[in-house]
Amino acid sequence: MSTLQEIEAAALRLPEKDRLHLADRILGSLPAPQTPAKPEEILAEAIRRDADLESGKIRPLTEEAFWAGVRRRSA
Repeated sequence: MSTLQEIEAAALRLPEKDRLHLADRILGSLPAPQTPAKPEEILAEAIRRDADLESGKIRPLTEEAFWAGVRRRSA
């Protein structure tokens, strides 16, 4: 098994809160997209996300989770 597979397996065994923290740290370490999105792409993404929320495919963040994410990004 490769090191990456071992890390992935270990990460997937973590409690949900720890996996969320790890995912946030990894995503935060990546560079921003080089090409800014076009307005029509932004609108299409917003419509898709709204549909996912309405259908129940995803759950919205609680206010507490939202502000915790803002604080983490600001630190």
